[in-house]
Amino acid sequence: MAPNAGGSFDKALRQTPVRKASGEPEYICCMTDEARVYPQRPRTVEPREKTELAAGLNEAQARAAAHPDGPLLIIAGAGTGKTRTLVHRVAHLLERGIKPERILLLTFTRRSAQEMLARAERLVGSVSRSVQGGTFHGTAHRLLRRFGERAGLPHGFTIMDQGDAVDLMQLSRGKLGLGDKKKRFPKKETLHHVYSRHVNTEYPVPAILSEEYPQFREFEEEIARIFADYTERKTERNLVDYDDLLLFWAMLVESESPLAEQIAGLYDHILVDEYQDTNHLQARILRGMCRTHQNLTVVGDDAQSIYSFRGATIRNILDFPQQYPGTAVVPLEENYRSTQPILDCTNTLISRAEERYTKNLFTRRTGGEQPWLVTAHDEPAQTRFVVDRILELHEEGTPLREMAVLFRAGYMSADLEIELTARGIPFEKWGGLKFLEAAHVKDVLAFLRVLENPRDEVSWYRLLQLMPGIGEVTARGAVESMAALAWTSEAFGRYVPPPRARAAHAALVELLDQLRSNPTEADGIVSTEIARVRRLYDDILRERYDRVEPRLSDLDQLQTIAAGYPSRAAFLSALALEPPQATQDLGFGSDSEDDVLVLSTAHSSKGREWDAVFVIWAVDGYFPMSRALGSDDEIDEERRLLYVATTRARNHLFVTYPLNVYDSRRSADYSIDQLSRFLDRGVREMMQRVVVDNPDAPAPAPDAAQPPVVDLRAMLRGRFGA
Repeated sequence: MAPNAGGSFDKALRQTPVRKASGEPEYICCMTDEARVYPQRPRTVEPREKTELAAGLNEAQARAAAHPDGPLLIIAGAGTGKTRTLVHRVAHLLERGIKPERILLLTFTRRSAQEMLARAERLVGSVSRSVQGGTFHGTAHRLLRRFGERAGLPHGFTIMDQGDAVDLMQLSRGKLGLGDKKKRFPKKETLHHVYSRHVNTEYPVPAILSEEYPQFREFEEEIARIFADYTERKTERNLVDYDDLLLFWAMLVESESPLAEQIAGLYDHILVDEYQDTNHLQARILRGMCRTHQNLTVVGDDAQSIYSFRGATIRNILDFPQQYPGTAVVPLEENYRSTQPILDCTNTLISRAEERYTKNLFTRRTGGEQPWLVTAHDEPAQTRFVVDRILELHEEGTPLREMAVLFRAGYMSADLEIELTARGIPFEKWGGLKFLEAAHVKDVLAFLRVLENPRDEVSWYRLLQLMPGIGEVTARGAVESMAALAWTSEAFGRYVPPPRARAAHAALVELLDQLRSNPTEADGIVSTEIARVRRLYDDILRERYDRVEPRLSDLDQLQTIAAGYPSRAAFLSALALEPPQATQDLGFGSDSEDDVLVLSTAHSSKGREWDAVFVIWAVDGYFPMSRALGSDDEIDEERRLLYVATTRARNHLFVTYPLNVYDSRRSADYSIDQLSRFLDRGVREMMQRVVVDNPDAPAPAPDAAQPPVVDLRAMLRGRFGA
């Protein structure tokens, strides 16, 4: 259902069953705001012939897919068909007679798991639908819902997203009075980052402060007190953050208890995708889950380990054979994506890494030109080259959606975005605001969260301060009153607000009472709850924002998404574990949602590929970033990141760098850039050098044989009487 011009949810035709005299249902139509749930029909898929199971695999892929029991490390270079190999590995296990529910497939996105299982289904039939698959966090959530109460975790816990966790950290910071210090004290975001990094990497908090925030080392004791209060608040309010999901799972399977044996015994085979992106905590989980067997298959590429800022460690994949003795290592080296000249360049680039698994990617594809190394006079010249070459390729038949411009950090595309807009080239930029980070979406979800968990202090603060007449002081008083009444459902109604807030308080009490009175198991109940919340909230939204239509449209989308979930708890958990991206303002000046150029950071480009790829700002200080220059480990990761960016290209690769960079757009001061240290002589020999014509360069001097039109020297001498 689409939003109308006013932003309200369109009326939908709903078929309501009534009974004929014969007892058969007859449907009539009525108008309602509620979305009807359409049940899916039973679905079966016949397996392919067994003789076809290994069809289409090369020798290395087939060897990995048919590996017997025991630890297996598949080193899958860029574009070498790792997904196909992992899918066939699942199919081979099923063909061997392993029960599908005894196989666990762990990926970093739910979409990846669903895609792999769908492909496995085409190989072996509907039996693969019982394979357990999902993200680490999603699997942890499922296990904690099932076993958590036996480990002291109440069943009705609420999952906080990162924004909510940061806000809860601020409440702990404020309660202890540590935000009022005369000296600068860490902000809530910094505190949460240190806490999360400590949990995921197992680095001691003092070490993190020394390495990343030395200016805050004197507050080590105060920070420890905040973390203790933050942990206690989560316990008292039955809240769980992202880090808790993994930490609780690890603690469960590492304990010496029958429950640990039961959880570890759920699966006979575990398969993990993108293993180079795992952290210490995830490695602990896998060791605990494999305590009774060693049937662990991991797929990854050490050359694409680029997420240390999220806590990932390359040591997990480099040290895997030592952690699991008897590991079979199978490298995948045949590339199905890029031309050989591109592979020659990227192979040379990554060969400079200090520590790596040796592999040399090759392809059976023929032809292709060498990658371009493009020198431009300055940033505007670099921008003009990129835009001109994009238009040339587009005129030659390459769709815009098959081209991408990649960069190290988002701000590096500012000049390019201006030029693309001026020349009417539609584009979208990856890595923007996520759907659930929008304030209006979080506002509506806060209503649902306090219904699901009346102790959710962060959500109470959020929705209370939305109401007219209720500020921070009144909200704090209401929360303290509810806490004194043990957070019972009627506690908010018993709170007596100041006179200016009584009308808002009464309206909110009435709304929450109405929502609590509905049975949560009815079809479309979550969508209906959001519709009721919006009767109150949409007016607040109109008061707060001048341009309200895109925000109302986001809420329409949220309401539509909610209609597909069986309960409020399932809906909130799904959004927290796999948040959707933004739905508005993806394209700039685009009339078509299909054929748009992609602008992306190198990190966001991972896992994607395009016919033509432009990597801009290949300059020391930009790529690699200047902050990485003091650490060998960080330099190596920057090299891997450039490798990821360059291996996204199928047919055309352009690496550009400006010779001069100005300190600002209004300044005439500039410095001479140094080409990225990663593009050394050996790499450059695999590329063709291209220099962008500079139309603003001084014109050539006139022929010396021609007589001067004006004698400037004589005029200067005459000024002083010479």
